[in-house]
Amino acid sequence: MISEKKHLLVVTNKQSMLDCIEEGTSMQFEIAHASSLHVGFNMALNLLPDIILLDYSSFRSGRNFKNIANFKSNHFLTKAWLVVYVDECYRAEAESRFRKVVDEFVYSSSVEALCGKIIKMVYSNPSLSNFWKDSFMGMFHLLSKPVLLLDQNEIIEMNDAFKQNFRITKKEGLQLTDFVRCENVQKVKESLRNFARGKHIKAVTKAPLLLRNDKIRNARINFSKLNRNCNHYFIMIIDFMEGEEMINSNIGTTSNAVEECFNENKQIADFKFTKREKEIIELLIKGYRTKDISKTLFISAKTIEKHRSNIIKRTNSDTILESIIYAINHKLLDLQKV
Repeated sequence: MISEKKHLLVVTNKQSMLDCIEEGTSMQFEIAHASSLHVGFNMALNLLPDIILLDYSSFRSGRNFKNIANFKSNHFLTKAWLVVYVDECYRAEAESRFRKVVDEFVYSSSVEALCGKIIKMVYSNPSLSNFWKDSFMGMFHLLSKPVLLLDQNEIIEMNDAFKQNFRITKKEGLQLTDFVRCENVQKVKESLRNFARGKHIKAVTKAPLLLRNDKIRNARINFSKLNRNCNHYFIMIIDFMEGEEMINSNIGTTSNAVEECFNENKQIADFKFTKREKEIIELLIKGYRTKDISKTLFISAKTIEKHRSNIIKRTNSDTILESIIYAINHKLLDLQKV
């Protein structure tokens, strides 16, 4: 859901084994690690990994290895592929104890061979995926409200309703701030950062958003963290229906700080570049340098630099290139003149 990589949870107390697995599978997997079965089980419930790899030799002598059955007793983990790495000398012992709950035993001669086996396992078995993530994505596109999956400000996925309501100018690299007025950009970024760092699970607020027809509409926005351990991943639901509650206010904890940040920017101001700013941006797009713009507009280089600084500041950008991209995406320029 968040990444095209599969998710692998490695449960071992051997650092050398973990290092080897990370080196051999990091291109195909997001890797998490637990050094005990108890911690591994709790991590599995939080992460819902595609593959859970248990190192039999790390826990064979302890009583807790019998708890391996827990990994298959919970319905949230039934689609996770449970793999146990076993030394050949313990093959009979491991199979007699855990054959009913383990999806696959691997008896590789080395950890390097184990990595190859895991990678081959994934690509030869297209059905190997997390059922709950897939089900969520299926429902995600059925929702009539615009919904986003966010990594803070970065848009990871959008549903069909969002695409119908908002102007999508590119397939990759979209951010939530692409759909707010430029005077609100910094507040939105600041609010999302604060929400990620805070203990709250949800935030409900209002903000003006830019639609695909270049109109602005006030919307009630509901943010929720996907996971307490991954604070920067959010789901965001947009509600244009005034007076209709979408989210149960009694569930979770709400961040009032986010509400206050957005309230400071409720007033929508008409944003326009000045005539001189437009002239400078149009010449920059044509590839003019400062000295060329100075000769063309009969103004000093110092004045041009001041205008550039104002353009960057007013669009809440870091560079003049970002300001130009923002101006084009929000149709603030007449590109026929460029």
